[in-house]
Amino acid sequence: MRTFVSDAALRLGFQDDEVGQIELAIDEACTNIIKHAYKYNPDGIIEIRLSTLKTDGKTKFIVDIFDSGISFDSSRYTAPDMKEYFKKLRHGGLGIVLMKKLMDEVEYGQMVGEKNSIRLVKYLPS
Repeated sequence: MRTFVSDAALRLGFQDDEVGQIELAIDEACTNIIKHAYKYNPDGIIEIRLSTLKTDGKTKFIVDIFDSGISFDSSRYTAPDMKEYFKKLRHGGLGIVLMKKLMDEVEYGQMVGEKNSIRLVKYLPS
């Protein structure tokens, strides 16, 4: 998965550090799917589609990730208070925060056919 996405990002013109950010965001998304949507069920399928879109003078590298596990209601998500997080020495639970920090856009959705989706977008440098 990493090689597939990294090769595509490099061919589009992303620098190594940006490719690393994209890889990490996808790792976090897939980890959340494995952990929360599929509850570690090894039979769960994760589908990844890559595309580009030119809009408003920007070229977007779009990574769509689909699963058929338990849905995630992003409207109920609230980002953790980072001061409290570190004060209490918590571990984990920062996947969404990290994805939003690393990518330019992060959108959750549900497709017809009951698949969950997450769209990660990184703008190509101009």
